[in-house]
Amino acid sequence: MTTVPFAFYDAFTDVAFGGSQAAVVTDAAGLDAGAMQRIAKEIGAPATGFVTASGKTGGDDWVEARFMSFVTELPMCGHGTLCLVTRMVELGVLDWRGRDAFEAALRLPKTTATVRVERRGDGRPEVMLDIKPPKFRHDDLDLDSLVGLLGIGRNDLHADLCPETACGDFIHLVLPVSGLAAMGRIAPDFGGLTRFCVENGIETVATFCTEVERPGSTIHVRDFCPAVGVAESAAAGTTNSALTSYLIRHGVVQPDGGGQIVVQAEQGLEIGRASTIRSLATMDGGDIARLQVGGVATRLIDGYLHLP
Repeated sequence: MTTVPFAFYDAFTDVAFGGSQAAVVTDAAGLDAGAMQRIAKEIGAPATGFVTASGKTGGDDWVEARFMSFVTELPMCGHGTLCLVTRMVELGVLDWRGRDAFEAALRLPKTTATVRVERRGDGRPEVMLDIKPPKFRHDDLDLDSLVGLLGIGRNDLHADLCPETACGDFIHLVLPVSGLAAMGRIAPDFGGLTRFCVENGIETVATFCTEVERPGSTIHVRDFCPAVGVAESAAAGTTNSALTSYLIRHGVVQPDGGGQIVVQAEQGLEIGRASTIRSLATMDGGDIARLQVGGVATRLIDGYLHLP
C-alpha cells in the first residue's frame, strides 16, 4: 500500500462551496497515466492535478504536472492550475522568499506556461495563468439545432454579436446570448449537446451575455462541457480567456490608459457555485501581447490516498 497526499480545492472563489472543484495530488512521480486517470475518476472532481516534479533552475521556480478529468487527460486546465499552484505555495514548495509577487513555470506534457503569484492584502495567493490567445474561425453550424439542444430559440441569441469558434488549448464555441433572462432559460439536452460537440469538433459551448447580476462584473457566463466530461462548468479559466479575446476582437471592451483590459466574469450562479474569474489582457496596439486569467482558490479538504 502506497500513501499519497492530496487536497481538494474550490477555484475562483475565496469561500468554500463556490467555484469549480479540483483536487491536487502531490508526490505523483511514481504514478503512470492509467493510475492518474483511475484516481481522477475516483475523486470525482472536474479536474485533478498531479505534481510529478518541482524545483528551481537558475533561481526560477518550476512545477511539472499533468491534469486529468473524469474521462481524459487535459492539455491545460485553468481552474486546476489555480488549485495546484495554491497548494504548492501553501506547502512552501513555491516560496515567497520575502516577495509579494513572483513568477513560476508550469511544465505540462505538451507546453510550458507562466504563472504569476501575487500576495493579496489578506495574505492569500492570487494565481494568474498566462494563456496563448486563441485563433478564431467561423464554422458552418446548425444554429437552430444548437439552440434547440440548449432549450432556447434563435431570438435569444445576441442581435449584433455572432457565434465564433475559439481554438486554443481547448476548442470553445463562443455563443453570445441576449441577456440574463435567456441565460436563465437555458436547459441543455446534454446527450444531444455531447453529440453536437463531437460531430463539430467542439469541446465546450461558452454562452455569455453583457448583462450581469453582480457589481463589478463585465460578463455573465455559462459554459457547457459534456464532451470533456463536465455538464456545466462552475468556473473555467481557459474558457474565460477565450471570451476575453472575443470581446477584444469585437470591440466590446477597450484598453485603459496603460494599454490593459480587465474582464471580470461571473459564472456558476445558475448551478449554485458562484465564481469570479479575472482576465487581464496587455495590449500592443490592436494585438494582445499578454493574456492572463486567474483568481484565488480555497482549500476544503486535506487527506491521503491509499493506493495498492
